[in-house]
Amino acid sequence: MGLLAALRSKALAATIGIMVTASHNPEEDNGVKLVDPLGEMLHPSWEEYATQLANAEEQELQKVITEICQKAAVDLHKDASVFIGRDTRPSSKKLSQSVIDGIQVLGGQYHDYGLVTTPQLHYMVCCQNTQGQYGKATLEGYYEKLSKAFMELMKQSHCSGESQKHLKIDCANGIGALKLSEMKPYFPPEVLIHIYNDGTKEKLNHLCGADFVKVHQKPPGGLDMKPNERCCSFDGDADRIVYYYKDTAGHFHLIDGDKIATLISIFLKELLAKVKQDFKMAVVQTAYANGNSTRYLQETLKVPVHCVKTGVKHLHHKAQEFDVGVYFEANGHGTVLFSKAAETKIRQLAKEEKDDEKREAAKMLENMIDMINQTVGDAVSDMLVIEAILALKGLTVQQWDALYTDLPNRLLKVQVADRRIIDTTDAERRALTPPGLQEKIDALVKKYKLSRAFVRPSGTEDVVRIYAEADTQENADALAHEVSLAVFHLAGGKGAAPQPI
Repeated sequence: MGLLAALRSKALAATIGIMVTASHNPEEDNGVKLVDPLGEMLHPSWEEYATQLANAEEQELQKVITEICQKAAVDLHKDASVFIGRDTRPSSKKLSQSVIDGIQVLGGQYHDYGLVTTPQLHYMVCCQNTQGQYGKATLEGYYEKLSKAFMELMKQSHCSGESQKHLKIDCANGIGALKLSEMKPYFPPEVLIHIYNDGTKEKLNHLCGADFVKVHQKPPGGLDMKPNERCCSFDGDADRIVYYYKDTAGHFHLIDGDKIATLISIFLKELLAKVKQDFKMAVVQTAYANGNSTRYLQETLKVPVHCVKTGVKHLHHKAQEFDVGVYFEANGHGTVLFSKAAETKIRQLAKEEKDDEKREAAKMLENMIDMINQTVGDAVSDMLVIEAILALKGLTVQQWDALYTDLPNRLLKVQVADRRIIDTTDAERRALTPPGLQEKIDALVKKYKLSRAFVRPSGTEDVVRIYAEADTQENADALAHEVSLAVFHLAGGKGAAPQPI
């Protein structure tokens, strides 16, 4: 991948990023994420080159590199520049040294940022390639830009009550803990963040982190929750966040990416209405978004919602079509994108607008733009955005949660001999193959109120993922089970047939 990044850099005459991390996976796993010039993910057209290089035998490596250079019009004599970052896994240091070896073999320059969150590396790459327009390509630059915008917004808040200011953060025993500790001095004294699962005692992502909390619908280990305390979890490389709390009866409430997108949309919509510009705003979701979140956004907030295939690259791409594009996956990965035209106009209004209300709203939007990491989902940035909105609107975590009630749902997976037998359409909401499967799902869905279900092949293993929702948990579970049986029988299930939940 070091070789690939150097080739990509030569092809585009820009700095490329490589992050050594396996995100929310167990500590013993590892991998790499490649970052394109404006902080976005590697362009899909280069994914096949990555596969070719990864699978090339030692003796054919030179041949594969030559082929890639021909196909992608890469001039090997051009300069290459790569930024490198890594997470806290024991294997990450050695692997980032391998990345450096690959870059140097092709005569590339590199800057090793060492331990950083994934979104911080995306940010640095974007700063570098915009000649500092997006910000300073240093950790200090990142901390200063985000904290300054946060403090400017907090000046407007008339937040009372000590409890509102406390936030407990589960850092998944990962890089998020290190970087949040570094950022603490940049915050005003009234921001009281308490870091748990900081990596000093337990393993990365073990019984903690955003993925664990979302999948198991329960609090992480290592964090003692009292009733009505506001808590959140980062994932292993700090590019996802979910919030949660326990009510006085001891029930656990998860606030996932859908509800985060809703909170941000409410706030932005109010500000956009005040600046009285004709900006196009939309929310982008996947089929996994809870049905009631989609309903609330469309019917109550009157914000257009678009559904795309699973995967951040699809959401990011769609969100770029709007002046203000909010996107979040239910798992807590997401951000907001502002078009160049909208950003320019907002900054101009914040400086020059004579009308007080309009100008103040534009200033708040400007600070939101500076606080949001537009390159990629960023747990630290998203957390600051959420904390600022809750303070400005005087909302408790319970009031936020009460915006709408999630429809009960269930995620299942069925092992199959070959996941490619399933082909989908309509943003993965309907199955084209195998024959008869979609008709069967349609018939099953008709049996339950407020229900829907879909199946899709996993991107990484031979399993088919099933999602079902309905009016009660019992019905959602029953529907998910019945759909999993249909998949097992029609799509070549392996092993024993799925058992009822």
